[in-house]
Amino acid sequence: MRGLISAVIAAGMLLVSLAAASAQEMIDQLDLKSEDFTQAEMSRDDIVAAIAAAGDGVVDLSGKRLNNIDLSGLDLRKLKLQSARINGTNFKGSNLDGVVLDQAWALESDFTNASLKGASLFSTQFRDAKLDGADFQGARVAADFTRASLKGANFQDANLAADMTNQSMGLMRGVFRSSDLEGANFKNAEMARVVLEYSSLRDADLAGADLMGAELGGADLTGANVAGANFNEADVNSTKLLSLRGKAEAKNFGSVKNLDRAYVE
Repeated sequence: MRGLISAVIAAGMLLVSLAAASAQEMIDQLDLKSEDFTQAEMSRDDIVAAIAAAGDGVVDLSGKRLNNIDLSGLDLRKLKLQSARINGTNFKGSNLDGVVLDQAWALESDFTNASLKGASLFSTQFRDAKLDGADFQGARVAADFTRASLKGANFQDANLAADMTNQSMGLMRGVFRSSDLEGANFKNAEMARVVLEYSSLRDADLAGADLMGAELGGADLTGANVAGANFNEADVNSTKLLSLRGKAEAKNFGSVKNLDRAYVE
């Protein structure tokens, strides 16, 4: 039985690795300088007018090219942006609460201090984006934030965990590789199997977060609050676990993987 369980776990880890590789290969094969990723088919004024004309209705901009335009400071809650191209777009201080951004491309976009409470971010691409101070409270976040800046971002009560029910496109979960999450709030967030490799979580609040099976290799958790956080089977290979706050209240800390390879006091 142990052999069978080990084989199943190994197969699952292989699928995760293949899914991550496939995602990178997909991006590498795209022409990010093409019109799809650089041009816009609507202006700020066009979008403002569409919102005003919609009344209580939804403005469906799914699949639209809205790259590199200024949408800062706007109330965009009526929009639907599924599969939209919003690369390099400025959303500073905008309100996107509850907006569907599933499968949208937001490479190098600016969401500084934007509100995305309760938004749907399934397979959304935020690579190299600016999201400092963004509010994702209660959102469904299965997005790629590789190399993104998320200082002070709020993920309280958000669901970033892996979707174990639909894996046809690979394991969808929050991915934060080499991301800056200094001072971010993950209080009570669902983070099972989330990828946080080589990210900075210095002084982050992980109180009550479920980090079961999370990939924390090379991450920096110096000064993080981990009171009540569940570390069951989390991988801490080369992770900085220094000056942790609430460590005595953390759950299953003794069952983390590669603790002998982590930086501990």
